Amino acid sequence: MDNAMLASICAAEARITRSADELAQPLPAHPAARDDADGSAAGFADRLREALHDVDALERLAAEKMAAVDAGRSDDLVGAMLASQQASLNFSMLLQTRNKLAGALDELIKLQI
Repeated sequence: MDNAMLASICAAEARITRSADELAQPLPAHPAARDDADGSAAGFADRLREALHDVDALERLAAEKMAAVDAGRSDDLVGAMLASQQASLNFSMLLQTRNKLAGALDELIKLQI
């Protein structure tokens, strides 16, 4: 397997794990109360948008690798399959997050005030 691809997959996995850990933290009372290192406020929607972009980038990378193997420009079939599986796993994790959010929203709607 190509070292650059392995590093890319590990970096993407670390970003997704870090995002998941941050999403698991309780939200502050006001979104502006939480600042990133660059001083900009980062809310839940921003984190979710970032996760979506990461999953999309992995999907595109996997599609490019598979297209290169199909066209004969690359002989790294194992790397293409690993990228495809990584993208599939990340997409599944994103779907599970969406399902949990939808379930939580349903529970909030069912609450009686």
